[in-house]
Amino acid sequence: MNTSYLIPHRYKVLGWILFIPSLIIAFLTILYEWTPPLFTFKTFTLAHDEIFGKDIYFGIIETNMFAEIIGLLAIIGGLIVAFAKTKQEDELIQSMRLRSLVWATYINYAVLFIAIAFVFGIAFFWVLIFNMFTLLLLFIARFHYSIYRLNTQVRHEE
Repeated sequence: MNTSYLIPHRYKVLGWILFIPSLIIAFLTILYEWTPPLFTFKTFTLAHDEIFGKDIYFGIIETNMFAEIIGLLAIIGGLIVAFAKTKQEDELIQSMRLRSLVWATYINYAVLFIAIAFVFGIAFFWVLIFNMFTLLLLFIARFHYSIYRLNTQVRHEE
């Protein structure tokens, strides 16, 4: 059984420490439109276009990077949680992992399909932003729920 693509189990706690607070902070930031000024600084950009300004490609801009930093922490934490080995990684767990990933992918793209067909304007932009995280969220939720159900069945059989 090849699990070389998985992260060692000991990093899972770090993943949760990054993932959960980042999601909460991101939600609160969006809800209250809060960006701490401490995170405003000059940074490199590949592409930056302003509605009433000039477009900049491969340049330096001054911007608030708070949302970007929180988003990156959420992605890093989510990837660690999603792809950290379980304490006992066997063929059954790998099968559950694969089924959960396929299920999450189907649901993620179903949401995107519906959004492309029925959501327009800035609302579509927000759907795309949330859609970046739904694959990880759905996979983590489904995989851990599958493990929970397996553990519950095992306990009932004992």
